Amino acid sequence: MSQTPRPHNVRRFDRKSALIPVVVRAQGNKIQAGVRLDTTDLSEGGLFLRSDLLFEVGEDLTLEIPIGDGKVTLAHGRVAWVTRGSGKKAAAGMGIEFARLSAHDRQALADSLRALAKTGKQE
Repeated sequence: MSQTPRPHNVRRFDRKSALIPVVVRAQGNKIQAGVRLDTTDLSEGGLFLRSDLLFEVGEDLTLEIPIGDGKVTLAHGRVAWVTRGSGKKAAAGMGIEFARLSAHDRQALADSLRALAKTGKQE
């Protein structure tokens, strides 16, 4: 039985390591309060949320992402994949793909990521 080779890097955007608190709301949920989860990395295309609370693959989320200077970017995303974590280095969490991000918010996020890359520090 032959296996299909996995592509090494299928990402469209470079990810930056960043520990940022993100407020997450499941769309369609009657509860208005959000859940605060931390990112481990972030890009213009999505992010990874470290969490033992896992949403379902395909679930739509609203994300409030602080980008520095007290500003917050609002993104609509979809759970692309989940992991329960295994081994010492693997963290449980979810890969989130941005589905909708306004041009203004995308630019603000890109600027924040560039600043992060230059300083090597999280915003």
